[in-house]
Amino acid sequence: MNNILKTTLIGLFFGTFGTTLGGILGVKLKNPSNKILSFVLAVASGLMTSIICFDLIPEALELSSFTNVLIGIAIGVICMIICDIKVQNIFNRKNNLYKKNNSLLKTGIIISIGLAIHNFPEGLAIGSGFGASISLGFSLAIAIALHDIPEGISMSLPMKQGGIKTIKVIFYVILSGITTGVGAFFGAIIGGISTSVISICLSFAAGAMLYIVSGELIPEYNKLYNGKISSIGNMIGIVLGIVTAII
Repeated sequence: MNNILKTTLIGLFFGTFGTTLGGILGVKLKNPSNKILSFVLAVASGLMTSIICFDLIPEALELSSFTNVLIGIAIGVICMIICDIKVQNIFNRKNNLYKKNNSLLKTGIIISIGLAIHNFPEGLAIGSGFGASISLGFSLAIAIALHDIPEGISMSLPMKQGGIKTIKVIFYVILSGITTGVGAFFGAIIGGISTSVISICLSFAAGAMLYIVSGELIPEYNKLYNGKISSIGNMIGIVLGIVTAII
């Protein structure tokens, strides 16, 4: 029981540290131009694409069958479509609230939901890693904390520019990281029992992130600024994702 509690607390710390640090950096940017906003979202898009292709899906395929991975991805995409529709309905009912930056705020909220979902299987990976060895557990936890920093920025920046108060933005960022601790708890319990469950969770996160990239980030950063800086940001994000996958 003590080992499960320690693993949960470690997952909680590293899961919230990276996103919170990124969230603080995001809200500290004072009145960024559309060019900067587009660049940050493009970097996040590239980073998430890399994580999907070189981290989540390969790891899921190692643990279970191709069919299970496809099912997990499909469920993740469908869940994010439902979340997107629900969020859009809320904005339609409250059309005057944050009217000026409605699109940016919606993007921030969708990213926060996606990150909360994505952080759960990351926690599972940490919990399972500690089940194999302490060094593997800490390596996974540090790598996850590092790649959570730009994700925290990509979440907080559009929410801040959309009209949410700084203290609330930080609260939502921390909240999205808590699911890593929850995942670490379950990972410590089921890590050595059911690899298929972990595989489906990883592919579910991949599907959720795939929808965020295709349905939110790419359209939003192209709308903000349609220039080469966005393409460069996207490529930088992909390279960063490859680096974190190798680590």
